[in-house]
Amino acid sequence: MILESKEVTKLFGSKRAVDGISLQLEKGHVYALLGPNGSGKTTWMKMAAGLIKPTSGTVAFEGAPVSIESRKHVAYMSTEPYFYAWMTVKDVGKYYQDFFEDFSYERYQKLLQKTELTEDLKTRALSSGMMAKLKIAVTLARDARVYMLDEPFNGIDLLARDDIRACILEYATEEKLLLLSSHLVEEMEAIADRAVFIKEGRLVENVDLDDMRSQRGESMADRYREIYGHTEG
Repeated sequence: MILESKEVTKLFGSKRAVDGISLQLEKGHVYALLGPNGSGKTTWMKMAAGLIKPTSGTVAFEGAPVSIESRKHVAYMSTEPYFYAWMTVKDVGKYYQDFFEDFSYERYQKLLQKTELTEDLKTRALSSGMMAKLKIAVTLARDARVYMLDEPFNGIDLLARDDIRACILEYATEEKLLLLSSHLVEEMEAIADRAVFIKEGRLVENVDLDDMRSQRGESMADRYREIYGHTEG
């Protein structure tokens, strides 16, 4: 077991963002973390990445509590922009190279080439699609044990999604754990082999997608509609 949360709850004031989630994630899988906006996906991921602490419960990486040490092995991509406006794409790579021992500048350059970005581009001039590609490239250029990508397809056109999907699948190996948070179910269906459904801060289920299709005759999109249909209108 590479990541495990036990009865994890996170409160922000009186709001219960995550409510008693117990979840085990194993390497060698691509997990889709699914739910509408506000369901608790990002909060859970940030706790698993060691960026915020649970109000109660525990999160463990390879059996030990999530800590500064475990953060060395977890590459987390947030939804928020986190590059300085003065940076070029090259500056972003150099910054990460200085900050993370497992960052490969050579891999970064290959990912830039695949996503059709050049090192001279200024981050402040990037479109939302180009910024999404840059965040993917700089995250996947790390040789991490766990990759967590929060809403990697948000605001991205169809062709850019194809580029991003190809990059993600290239690093989906038996030794890695990939966790992608999204409400774009169709995109996740083409990438993930397991799905984790969260609703109103609670875990609904963690399911093998092949089993769900063969045993229940349901797709990920079918199950999503069952769980969230009445809440999303």
